[in-house]
Amino acid sequence: MEPELIRDVLLKSNVFQKPPPHPLGKLLVSGLVTLEGERWAKRRKIINPAFHLEKLKNMLPAFHLSCSDMVTKWKMLSVGGSCELDVWPYLENLTGDVISRTAFGSSYEEGRRIFQLQKEQTHLAIQVTMSVYIPGWRFLPTKTNRRMKQISKEVYALLRGIINKREKAMKAGETANSDLLGILMESNFREIQEHQNNKKIRMSVKDVIEECKLFYLAGQETTSVLLVWTMVLLSEHPNWQARAREEVLQVFGNKKPEAAGLNHLKIVTMIFHEVLRLYPPVAMLARAVYKDTQVGDMCFPAGVQVVLPTILVHHDHEIWGDDAKEFNPERFAEGVLKATKNQVSFFPFGWGPRVCIGQNFAMMEAKIALAMILQHFSFELSPSYAHAPFSILTMQPQYGAHLILRGLQC
Repeated sequence: MEPELIRDVLLKSNVFQKPPPHPLGKLLVSGLVTLEGERWAKRRKIINPAFHLEKLKNMLPAFHLSCSDMVTKWKMLSVGGSCELDVWPYLENLTGDVISRTAFGSSYEEGRRIFQLQKEQTHLAIQVTMSVYIPGWRFLPTKTNRRMKQISKEVYALLRGIINKREKAMKAGETANSDLLGILMESNFREIQEHQNNKKIRMSVKDVIEECKLFYLAGQETTSVLLVWTMVLLSEHPNWQARAREEVLQVFGNKKPEAAGLNHLKIVTMIFHEVLRLYPPVAMLARAVYKDTQVGDMCFPAGVQVVLPTILVHHDHEIWGDDAKEFNPERFAEGVLKATKNQVSFFPFGWGPRVCIGQNFAMMEAKIALAMILQHFSFELSPSYAHAPFSILTMQPQYGAHLILRGLQC
């Protein structure tokens, strides 16, 4: 719970490593997030270019298209001026849609199929991990185990097909696509040419597939939960909703949000930081001690596991004051460093060398989505809304997010 100790743990990423995943969890997620040491450093170097801000700006049309599709559906449902809606499944589909377009571009339809399969795989994996653990059970041909393996094979085959097509195009001298997969493959291709004799540095097709699966899980989940809790909190605090809308209309009017204007959304950024403080996507970070080490005045032998309880630190009265449990974006008015007094007490995307690589992607997508929602709708909680955040991979609304949407004259 102490920011100084949290800083030490997150900085010593070679000593405090990710604990080994559940055996069936590997079917769901692997890649960069599960790698350690030199393998992690090399993989991160190859993937980094895909998340440079300049590259992300090229993905704005994909963000716009996906958000426009959702806004259009909501407009059709609120033809009489307003409608009651569970926005949660729409936001899940929105962020899955964005990943499908930004990761695979021209192979968007195949991307959609991968998203649906990965979603099903997530639900099955959670069912398994939440049931009583029986050693060896995962090897039995139960209905769930068979389906998980079947999904894994189908996702692998779909991704393999997309990657093979790209490889052929690159070998034929075609320019790589500006989507995430294209940038990743181009970066990998450069590494192969630079280090022709060192196979350890390059990524195999299997490695690329692992990263594509990770794009889906990490990219889709994080942004959808950020957006859903933002809509819930702005429904509860109409004054902040009005301030955010006023800012969006001042910066963009009724036009599509553009990259240059996103930096001027100060109030929207404050709101997002406060939402991430109250509802961090991941409730806690677990680390396993790799070798005997000391943190503060504590000695940890190898093999011990430590937990950094993000949600408890984010809600700590000693750090955030008497209103720690309340929604007050004003605390971030002068930025994160001032709000945290330069301590590691706010880490919704992790911190240190292993901070989430997709943080800028998630924030850019969330800003565009919220701006477009605020341009077209006002919203409030429905009487049928039941507040029940629960942690299931990420912090989700257990009973959905039932809101009343009212169309605005644009």
